[in-house]
Amino acid sequence: MNVCHRKQYVDMEVVYASPATHKLLQQAEQVASTDATVLITGESGSGKEMVARAIHHHSRRRSRSWVDINCTALPENLLESELFGYEKGAFSGADQPKQGLFELANHGTLFLDEIGDFDVRLQVKLLRILDGAPFFRLGGVRKVQTDTRLVTATNQDLKTACAQGRFRADLYHRLSQVRLRVPPLRERPEDIAPLARHFLEKQRADLEISPQALRILQEYPWPGNVRELRNVVTGAAVFAAGKRIQVEDLPEELRQASFTTDLHNLSVLGEAERSAISRVLEEAGGRQLQAAEMLGISRRTLQRRIKAYGLKVDRAVTVVHHRA
Repeated sequence: MNVCHRKQYVDMEVVYASPATHKLLQQAEQVASTDATVLITGESGSGKEMVARAIHHHSRRRSRSWVDINCTALPENLLESELFGYEKGAFSGADQPKQGLFELANHGTLFLDEIGDFDVRLQVKLLRILDGAPFFRLGGVRKVQTDTRLVTATNQDLKTACAQGRFRADLYHRLSQVRLRVPPLRERPEDIAPLARHFLEKQRADLEISPQALRILQEYPWPGNVRELRNVVTGAAVFAAGKRIQVEDLPEELRQASFTTDLHNLSVLGEAERSAISRVLEEAGGRQLQAAEMLGISRRTLQRRIKAYGLKVDRAVTVVHHRA
């Protein structure tokens, strides 16, 4: 049985039990001792920010600033001013000078999430900063020099983006001195139960999850990953009537997926049993009493199985045929 671990990385509580997550966080700790730029890849909602925070937590910069921004959250013109800052009068509404995120993260870590959507024009400026060049604030005349550890993340295939001309190949290679892949939740099912209980504690600490509901959570493929699991558990906690989250409290798509899985499993098991009975009857020359003894079941049970599976026993030729 895997042990549940709880860790705190820059105001984020991390809960996990899978060997895959344990290995990933060990890699993050190893990378943290260097100043190499790190590109974190993985599906949306899989936990890329968790890894970025772990890197900062274990680095020599952990006592300095942690700054993060989602590159898709702002339009291009605002993203540039947020990252690099601006001087008074640089544009309409710029009544006071403002430091950019690179300055705010000086001697600390700047995390740029969804870097795959970074505008091509800004990519040139970012590349120059990574190469150690100072930069101007918008509307500025004085260059700014910073010492900032850059960590980026994306759910896109940046190699494909480079081939399509949407992302600079030189910037990609500069950002990915070290690459860490966050596996989707379906590849680390051991994390589902501890994460579900963790989210439930945050929402309603008086609730538990019934074994039947937990089984459905553990069997679901979670296309939305950890974010989707959190939303499902939160919603179920809101509507749960008793002291436990029951199957009926879960979204219909989860219950339907579980029902489909159960039908598939029953079909596979049924076919295996039918094949086994057919083979043993063949070996017993169609003699049901002998076949039942070989199978370790009663003759009456065997007869019910023969009828249920539509088997026809021909003792004359000792062959078992499947009824059409």
